[in-house]
Amino acid sequence: MFLPRIRFRRQTRRGAAWFTEALFPNYLFARFDWETSLRRVHAAPGVSGVIHFGDRWPTVPEEVMAELKLLFGEDQLHEIPETPEVGEAVQVAGGALHGLQAIVTQVFPGRQRVAVLLEFLGRQTAVELPLEQVVREENPRRRVT
Repeated sequence: MFLPRIRFRRQTRRGAAWFTEALFPNYLFARFDWETSLRRVHAAPGVSGVIHFGDRWPTVPEEVMAELKLLFGEDQLHEIPETPEVGEAVQVAGGALHGLQAIVTQVFPGRQRVAVLLEFLGRQTAVELPLEQVVREENPRRRVT
């Protein structure tokens, strides 16, 4: 069985938190001889069905599975880096500026801080924040490469 997952930070009402989700929600890769084992797999606990298109049962080429396994490693987990890049849209998670959107202007990895430009009280303001107080704006599912 193979269940690739991604781990990323997302904003919550209480600030940034780590989340882990299946890369392909509600899907699990399994290798079995479908001609002899399909009925048993279909009846396995938690299985709602096996993908098929009419009377055709698709297979994933071994090379594709090998590449996915190489990318996700033994623990089947790919972590989206939490350090944003200059120019990236972020949202402030926690503190007095919680929920505001900003653009990263500088990253200070040694100090675990970032400088951002945000609109506050009707004007653009440069602010330096702890790295753990910003989360990426974009959908982390699109970042898997």
